[in-house]
Amino acid sequence: MNQKTLLTDIPDSIRQGATQEEWEDYTWQLRHSFNSIPKLEAALRLSTEERNALLHAAERLAVSITPYFLSLIDPDNPCDPLRRQVIPHMDETIVGEEEMADPCGEDGRMVVPGLVHRYPDRVLLLATDRCASYCRHCTRSRVVSGVTDHKLRTNWDAAFDYIRRHTEIRDVLLSGGDPLLLPDSRLDSILSELRSIPHIEFLRIGSRIPIFLPQRITDSLCATLRKHAPLFLSVHVNHPSELTGEAEEALIRLADHGIPLGSQTVLLKGINDDIAIQRPLYHRLLQCRVRPYYLYQCDLIEGSRHFRTTLQTGIDIISALRGHTSGYAIPQYVVDAPGGGGKIPVNPDYIVEQTDDHVTLRNYAGQLYTYPLFS
Repeated sequence: MNQKTLLTDIPDSIRQGATQEEWEDYTWQLRHSFNSIPKLEAALRLSTEERNALLHAAERLAVSITPYFLSLIDPDNPCDPLRRQVIPHMDETIVGEEEMADPCGEDGRMVVPGLVHRYPDRVLLLATDRCASYCRHCTRSRVVSGVTDHKLRTNWDAAFDYIRRHTEIRDVLLSGGDPLLLPDSRLDSILSELRSIPHIEFLRIGSRIPIFLPQRITDSLCATLRKHAPLFLSVHVNHPSELTGEAEEALIRLADHGIPLGSQTVLLKGINDDIAIQRPLYHRLLQCRVRPYYLYQCDLIEGSRHFRTTLQTGIDIISALRGHTSGYAIPQYVVDAPGGGGKIPVNPDYIVEQTDDHVTLRNYAGQLYTYPLFS
Protein backbone atom coordinates (compact mmCIF):
# COMPACT_ATOMS: atom_id res chain seq x y z
CA MET A 1 0.00 0.00 0.00
CA ASN A 2 1.19 3.54 -0.74
CA GLN A 3 2.12 5.59 2.31
CA LYS A 4 -0.33 8.24 3.46
CA THR A 5 0.91 11.82 3.27
CA LEU A 6 2.21 13.19 6.54
CA LEU A 7 0.29 16.26 7.64
CA THR A 8 3.57 17.97 8.51
CA ASP A 9 4.62 17.68 4.84
CA ILE A 10 1.59 19.66 3.64
CA PRO A 11 2.10 23.44 3.34
CA ASP A 12 0.06 25.44 5.85
CA SER A 13 -1.51 27.39 2.97
CA ILE A 14 -3.32 24.12 2.20
CA ARG A 15 -3.47 22.59 5.67
CA GLN A 16 -4.90 25.83 7.11
CA GLY A 17 -3.85 24.94 10.62
CA ALA A 18 -5.75 21.64 10.68
CA THR A 19 -5.00 19.04 13.29
CA GLN A 20 -4.67 15.41 12.19
CA GLU A 21 -8.20 14.76 13.45
CA GLU A 22 -9.59 17.70 11.49
CA TRP A 23 -7.71 16.76 8.31
CA GLU A 24 -9.22 13.27 8.42
CA ASP A 25 -12.75 14.67 8.90
CA TYR A 26 -14.49 14.93 5.55
CA THR A 27 -16.76 17.72 6.78
CA TRP A 28 -13.66 19.78 7.63
CA GLN A 29 -12.32 19.11 4.13
CA LEU A 30 -15.54 20.33 2.53
CA ARG A 31 -15.77 23.44 4.72
CA HIS A 32 -12.19 24.41 3.86
CA SER A 33 -12.35 23.75 0.12
CA PHE A 34 -10.47 26.06 -2.23
CA ASN A 35 -13.03 27.95 -4.30
CA SER A 36 -11.69 31.47 -4.83
CA ILE A 37 -8.73 33.16 -6.52
CA PRO A 38 -7.22 34.48 -3.26
CA LYS A 39 -7.30 31.03 -1.62
CA LEU A 40 -5.87 29.32 -4.71
CA GLU A 41 -3.17 31.96 -5.14
CA ALA A 42 -2.04 31.32 -1.59
CA ALA A 43 -1.45 27.66 -2.46
CA LEU A 44 -0.50 27.66 -6.16
CA ARG A 45 1.51 29.81 -8.52
CA LEU A 46 -1.32 30.46 -10.97
CA SER A 47 -0.49 31.02 -14.63
CA THR A 48 -2.04 33.95 -16.48
CA GLU A 49 -4.25 31.50 -18.38
CA GLU A 50 -5.46 29.91 -15.15
CA ARG A 51 -6.11 33.21 -13.39
CA ASN A 52 -8.06 34.62 -16.33
CA ALA A 53 -10.05 31.40 -16.59
CA LEU A 54 -10.92 31.55 -12.89
CA LEU A 55 -12.56 34.93 -13.50
CA HIS A 56 -14.93 33.24 -15.98
CA ALA A 57 -15.32 29.85 -14.28
CA ALA A 58 -18.60 30.61 -12.52
CA GLU A 59 -20.31 31.13 -15.87
CA ARG A 60 -19.99 27.42 -16.67
CA LEU A 61 -18.84 25.30 -13.73
CA ALA A 62 -17.81 26.31 -10.24
CA VAL A 63 -14.30 25.73 -8.93
CA SER A 64 -13.99 23.84 -5.66
CA ILE A 65 -11.08 21.63 -4.62
CA THR A 66 -10.70 19.78 -1.35
CA PRO A 67 -7.53 20.58 0.62
CA TYR A 68 -6.62 16.89 0.41
CA PHE A 69 -6.72 16.80 -3.40
CA LEU A 70 -5.01 20.18 -3.69
CA SER A 71 -2.15 18.80 -1.58
CA LEU A 72 -1.44 16.28 -4.38
CA ILE A 73 -1.00 19.00 -7.03
CA ASP A 74 2.35 20.47 -8.07
CA PRO A 75 2.00 24.15 -7.05
CA ASP A 76 4.48 25.36 -9.68
CA ASN A 77 3.53 23.30 -12.73
CA PRO A 78 0.42 24.31 -14.73
CA CYS A 79 0.84 21.07 -16.73
CA ASP A 80 0.51 18.85 -13.66
CA PRO A 81 -2.03 16.16 -14.69
CA LEU A 82 -4.13 16.50 -11.53
CA ARG A 83 -4.02 20.29 -11.65
CA ARG A 84 -5.30 20.40 -15.24
CA GLN A 85 -8.37 18.39 -14.23
CA VAL A 86 -9.58 20.82 -11.57
CA ILE A 87 -8.06 24.25 -12.30
CA PRO A 88 -9.78 26.03 -15.22
CA HIS A 89 -7.90 27.14 -18.31
CA MET A 90 -8.92 29.72 -20.90
CA ASP A 91 -9.19 26.90 -23.47
CA GLU A 92 -12.49 25.88 -21.85
CA THR A 93 -14.02 29.21 -22.94
CA ILE A 94 -13.59 28.13 -26.57
CA VAL A 95 -16.66 26.22 -27.74
CA GLY A 96 -16.27 24.11 -30.87
CA GLU A 97 -19.13 23.81 -33.35
CA GLU A 98 -19.31 20.07 -32.62
CA GLU A 99 -19.73 20.59 -28.87
CA MET A 100 -22.99 20.49 -26.91
CA ALA A 101 -24.32 21.48 -23.51
CA ASP A 102 -25.86 18.00 -23.16
CA PRO A 103 -23.69 15.65 -25.27
CA CYS A 104 -25.26 12.46 -23.94
CA GLY A 105 -28.82 13.62 -24.64
CA GLU A 106 -29.95 13.15 -21.06
CA ASP A 107 -32.36 16.07 -20.92
CA GLY A 108 -34.39 14.72 -23.85
CA ARG A 109 -34.76 11.36 -22.11
CA MET A 110 -35.58 12.73 -18.67
CA VAL A 111 -38.92 11.07 -17.99
CA VAL A 112 -39.44 12.94 -14.72
CA PRO A 113 -37.16 15.62 -13.24
CA GLY A 114 -33.90 13.92 -12.28
CA LEU A 115 -34.64 10.50 -13.82
CA VAL A 116 -33.21 9.55 -17.23
CA HIS A 117 -34.48 6.44 -19.05
CA ARG A 118 -32.16 5.88 -22.01
CA TYR A 119 -31.53 2.12 -22.09
CA PRO A 120 -34.38 -0.45 -22.06
CA ASP A 121 -33.69 -1.98 -18.63
CA ARG A 122 -31.72 0.77 -16.87
CA VAL A 123 -32.31 4.25 -15.52
CA LEU A 124 -30.07 7.04 -14.31
CA LEU A 125 -31.19 8.78 -11.12
CA LEU A 126 -29.51 12.13 -10.44
CA ALA A 127 -29.19 12.42 -6.68
CA THR A 128 -27.42 15.76 -6.31
CA ASP A 129 -25.76 18.50 -8.33
CA ARG A 130 -22.77 18.82 -5.98
CA CYS A 131 -19.35 17.15 -5.99
CA ALA A 132 -16.42 17.25 -3.58
CA SER A 133 -14.37 18.84 -6.38
CA TYR A 134 -15.31 19.69 -9.96
CA CYS A 135 -13.65 18.15 -13.03
CA ARG A 136 -13.19 20.64 -15.86
CA HIS A 137 -14.19 17.93 -18.37
CA CYS A 138 -17.50 17.23 -16.59
CA THR A 139 -20.19 15.84 -18.90
CA ARG A 140 -22.90 17.43 -16.74
CA SER A 141 -21.30 20.84 -16.32
CA ARG A 142 -24.63 22.36 -17.44
CA VAL A 143 -26.16 21.30 -14.12
CA VAL A 144 -23.36 20.26 -11.72
CA SER A 145 -22.20 22.85 -9.13
CA GLY A 146 -25.38 24.93 -9.35
CA VAL A 147 -23.90 28.03 -11.04
CA THR A 148 -25.82 27.91 -14.32
CA ASP A 149 -29.51 28.56 -14.98
CA HIS A 150 -30.00 24.82 -15.59
CA LYS A 151 -30.90 23.62 -12.10
CA LEU A 152 -31.30 20.03 -10.95
CA ARG A 153 -34.54 19.53 -9.06
CA THR A 154 -35.06 15.79 -8.80
CA ASN A 155 -38.68 14.83 -8.14
CA TRP A 156 -38.09 11.84 -5.89
CA ASP A 157 -41.70 10.74 -5.51
CA ALA A 158 -42.28 10.87 -9.26
CA ALA A 159 -38.99 9.06 -9.92
CA PHE A 160 -39.78 6.20 -7.54
CA ASP A 161 -43.30 5.96 -8.95
CA TYR A 162 -41.99 5.77 -12.53
CA ILE A 163 -39.54 3.00 -11.61
CA ARG A 164 -42.30 1.03 -9.83
CA ARG A 165 -44.60 1.27 -12.86
CA HIS A 166 -41.92 0.26 -15.37
CA THR A 167 -41.22 -3.36 -14.55
CA GLU A 168 -38.68 -3.68 -17.36
CA ILE A 169 -36.26 -1.62 -15.24
CA ARG A 170 -33.89 -3.91 -13.35
CA ASP A 171 -30.87 -1.65 -12.79
CA VAL A 172 -30.67 1.85 -11.26
CA LEU A 173 -27.54 4.00 -11.49
CA LEU A 174 -27.35 6.71 -8.84
CA SER A 175 -25.21 9.60 -10.02
CA GLY A 176 -25.17 13.37 -10.08
CA GLY A 177 -23.07 15.24 -8.89
CA ASP A 178 -21.73 12.76 -6.41
CA PRO A 179 -24.26 10.70 -4.41
CA LEU A 180 -21.69 9.85 -1.73
CA LEU A 181 -21.81 13.48 -0.61
CA LEU A 182 -25.28 12.80 0.76
CA PRO A 183 -25.55 11.98 4.48
CA ASP A 184 -25.60 8.28 5.33
CA SER A 185 -29.23 8.54 6.45
CA ARG A 186 -30.33 10.13 3.16
CA LEU A 187 -28.45 7.55 1.09
CA ASP A 188 -29.99 4.78 3.18
CA SER A 189 -33.46 6.21 2.59
CA ILE A 190 -32.99 6.43 -1.19
CA LEU A 191 -31.47 2.96 -1.49
CA SER A 192 -34.14 1.45 0.77
CA GLU A 193 -36.88 2.92 -1.42
CA LEU A 194 -35.27 1.46 -4.52
CA ARG A 195 -34.70 -1.90 -2.83
CA SER A 196 -38.41 -2.07 -1.95
CA ILE A 197 -39.25 -2.26 -5.68
CA PRO A 198 -39.45 -5.99 -6.53
CA HIS A 199 -38.10 -5.86 -10.07
CA ILE A 200 -34.94 -3.90 -9.20
CA GLU A 201 -32.16 -6.49 -9.27
CA PHE A 202 -29.15 -4.37 -8.43
CA LEU A 203 -28.02 -0.82 -7.80
CA ARG A 204 -25.02 1.17 -8.92
CA ILE A 205 -23.42 4.39 -7.70
CA GLY A 206 -21.02 6.52 -9.74
CA SER A 207 -18.57 8.45 -7.57
CA ARG A 208 -15.26 10.29 -7.47
CA ILE A 209 -15.38 10.64 -3.67
CA PRO A 210 -12.71 7.96 -3.00
CA ILE A 211 -10.35 10.10 -5.11
CA PHE A 212 -11.34 13.66 -4.17
CA LEU A 213 -12.41 13.02 -0.58
CA PRO A 214 -11.32 9.58 0.69
CA GLN A 215 -12.03 10.73 4.25
CA ARG A 216 -15.74 10.33 3.42
CA ILE A 217 -15.37 6.55 3.05
CA THR A 218 -16.11 5.72 6.68
CA ASP A 219 -17.09 2.39 8.16
CA SER A 220 -20.56 3.84 8.70
CA LEU A 221 -20.94 4.73 5.01
CA CYS A 222 -19.63 1.31 3.94
CA ALA A 223 -22.08 -0.45 6.27
CA THR A 224 -24.93 1.62 4.81
CA LEU A 225 -23.98 0.59 1.27
CA ARG A 226 -23.51 -3.04 2.22
CA LYS A 227 -27.12 -3.21 3.48
CA HIS A 228 -28.37 -2.76 -0.07
CA ALA A 229 -26.34 -5.42 -1.89
CA PRO A 230 -26.01 -6.22 -4.67
CA LEU A 231 -24.70 -2.67 -5.05
CA PHE A 232 -21.78 -1.78 -7.31
CA LEU A 233 -19.61 1.32 -7.08
CA SER A 234 -18.06 2.84 -10.21
CA VAL A 235 -15.09 4.98 -9.21
CA HIS A 236 -13.90 7.74 -11.54
CA VAL A 237 -10.07 7.59 -11.65
CA ASN A 238 -7.97 9.25 -14.37
CA HIS A 239 -4.33 9.08 -13.30
CA PRO A 240 -2.10 6.83 -11.16
CA SER A 241 -1.15 9.82 -8.98
CA GLU A 242 -4.73 9.89 -7.74
CA LEU A 243 -4.28 6.47 -6.12
CA THR A 244 -2.58 7.66 -2.95
CA GLY A 245 -2.33 5.79 0.33
CA GLU A 246 -5.54 7.54 1.45
CA ALA A 247 -7.43 6.61 -1.72
CA GLU A 248 -6.20 3.02 -1.55
CA GLU A 249 -7.28 2.74 2.07
CA ALA A 250 -10.75 4.04 1.16
CA LEU A 251 -11.13 1.63 -1.76
CA ILE A 252 -9.96 -1.37 0.24
CA ARG A 253 -12.38 -0.44 3.04
CA LEU A 254 -15.23 -0.49 0.51
CA ALA A 255 -14.05 -3.84 -0.89
CA ASP A 256 -13.71 -5.29 2.60
CA HIS A 257 -17.37 -4.40 3.16
CA GLY A 258 -18.33 -6.45 0.12
CA ILE A 259 -18.87 -3.58 -2.34
CA PRO A 260 -17.80 -4.64 -5.87
CA LEU A 261 -15.68 -1.86 -7.39
CA GLY A 262 -15.16 -0.91 -11.02
CA SER A 263 -13.42 2.09 -12.50
CA GLN A 264 -14.25 4.56 -15.20
CA THR A 265 -11.51 6.66 -16.75
CA VAL A 266 -11.85 9.55 -19.20
CA LEU A 267 -9.18 9.68 -21.89
CA LEU A 268 -7.71 13.19 -21.62
CA LYS A 269 -5.17 14.76 -23.94
CA GLY A 270 -1.87 15.52 -22.23
CA ILE A 271 -3.06 13.96 -18.98
CA ASN A 272 -3.40 10.21 -19.50
CA ASP A 273 -3.29 9.63 -23.28
CA ASP A 274 -0.18 7.48 -23.10
CA ILE A 275 0.28 3.79 -22.45
CA ALA A 276 3.02 4.71 -19.95
CA ILE A 277 0.27 6.32 -17.84
CA GLN A 278 -2.61 3.98 -18.66
CA ARG A 279 -0.94 0.65 -17.89
CA PRO A 280 0.27 1.57 -14.38
CA LEU A 281 -3.12 3.17 -13.70
CA TYR A 282 -4.93 -0.11 -14.30
CA HIS A 283 -2.32 -2.14 -12.44
CA ARG A 284 -2.67 0.16 -9.42
CA LEU A 285 -6.45 -0.08 -9.60
CA LEU A 286 -6.28 -3.87 -9.43
CA GLN A 287 -4.00 -3.59 -6.41
CA CYS A 288 -6.71 -1.43 -4.83
CA ARG A 289 -9.24 -4.19 -5.70
CA VAL A 290 -10.90 -2.12 -8.41
CA ARG A 291 -11.64 -3.76 -11.76
CA PRO A 292 -10.96 -1.40 -14.71
CA TYR A 293 -14.33 -1.11 -16.44
CA TYR A 294 -14.65 1.78 -18.90
CA LEU A 295 -12.17 3.99 -20.73
CA TYR A 296 -14.31 6.84 -22.06
CA GLN A 297 -13.59 8.98 -25.05
CA CYS A 298 -14.01 12.51 -23.69
CA ASP A 299 -17.59 13.63 -24.41
CA LEU A 300 -18.39 16.56 -26.69
CA ILE A 301 -19.13 18.85 -23.76
CA GLU A 302 -18.79 22.57 -24.45
CA GLY A 303 -15.26 23.84 -23.93
CA SER A 304 -13.60 20.42 -23.90
CA ARG A 305 -11.82 20.31 -27.26
CA HIS A 306 -8.41 20.80 -25.60
CA PHE A 307 -9.03 17.60 -23.59
CA ARG A 308 -10.10 15.34 -26.46
CA THR A 309 -7.82 12.91 -28.24
CA THR A 310 -8.37 11.11 -31.52
CA LEU A 311 -10.19 7.78 -31.43
CA GLN A 312 -7.03 6.16 -32.75
CA THR A 313 -5.23 7.20 -29.56
CA GLY A 314 -7.68 5.18 -27.47
CA ILE A 315 -7.56 2.23 -29.87
CA ASP A 316 -3.76 2.23 -29.72
CA ILE A 317 -3.84 2.20 -25.92
CA ILE A 318 -6.13 -0.83 -25.87
CA SER A 319 -3.87 -2.55 -28.44
CA ALA A 320 -0.85 -1.87 -26.25
CA LEU A 321 -2.63 -3.40 -23.25
CA ARG A 322 -4.06 -6.48 -24.96
CA GLY A 323 -1.67 -9.40 -24.58
CA HIS A 324 0.80 -7.33 -22.55
CA THR A 325 -1.11 -7.42 -19.28
CA SER A 326 -3.84 -9.50 -17.66
CA GLY A 327 -7.35 -9.26 -19.07
CA TYR A 328 -8.59 -7.93 -15.74
CA ALA A 329 -6.45 -4.82 -16.33
CA ILE A 330 -8.05 -3.94 -19.67
CA PRO A 331 -11.13 -1.68 -19.67
CA GLN A 332 -13.66 -1.39 -22.47
CA TYR A 333 -12.99 1.69 -24.60
CA VAL A 334 -16.29 3.40 -25.42
CA VAL A 335 -17.71 6.46 -27.10
CA ASP A 336 -20.93 7.85 -25.70
CA ALA A 337 -22.71 8.52 -28.98
CA PRO A 338 -23.41 12.26 -29.37
CA GLY A 339 -27.01 13.20 -28.69
CA GLY A 340 -27.90 10.17 -26.61
CA GLY A 341 -27.10 7.08 -28.69
CA GLY A 342 -25.55 5.30 -25.73
CA LYS A 343 -22.13 3.74 -25.20
CA ILE A 344 -20.54 2.26 -28.31
CA PRO A 345 -17.49 -0.03 -27.86
CA VAL A 346 -14.45 0.88 -29.95
CA ASN A 347 -11.91 -1.91 -30.34
CA PRO A 348 -8.76 -2.65 -32.35
CA ASP A 349 -9.56 -4.67 -35.46
CA TYR A 350 -8.41 -8.23 -34.89
CA ILE A 351 -10.32 -9.73 -37.85
CA VAL A 352 -8.13 -9.51 -40.95
CA GLU A 353 -10.30 -11.52 -43.35
CA GLN A 354 -13.53 -13.50 -43.24
CA THR A 355 -14.86 -15.98 -45.83
CA ASP A 356 -17.65 -18.54 -45.79
CA ASP A 357 -15.42 -21.21 -44.28
CA HIS A 358 -12.77 -19.40 -42.22
CA VAL A 359 -11.73 -16.21 -40.51
CA THR A 360 -8.18 -14.87 -40.34
CA LEU A 361 -7.36 -13.31 -36.99
CA ARG A 362 -4.49 -11.13 -35.81
CA ASN A 363 -3.19 -11.67 -32.29
CA TYR A 364 -1.65 -9.05 -29.98
CA ALA A 365 1.83 -9.65 -31.49
CA GLY A 366 0.63 -9.13 -35.06
CA GLN A 367 0.76 -12.84 -35.94
CA LEU A 368 -2.02 -14.26 -38.15
CA TYR A 369 -4.13 -17.33 -37.36
CA THR A 370 -6.87 -19.06 -39.30
CA TYR A 371 -9.97 -20.22 -37.48
CA PRO A 372 -12.33 -22.55 -39.39
CA LEU A 373 -16.04 -21.78 -39.58
CA PHE A 374 -18.74 -24.44 -39.71
CA SER A 375 -22.34 -23.96 -40.74
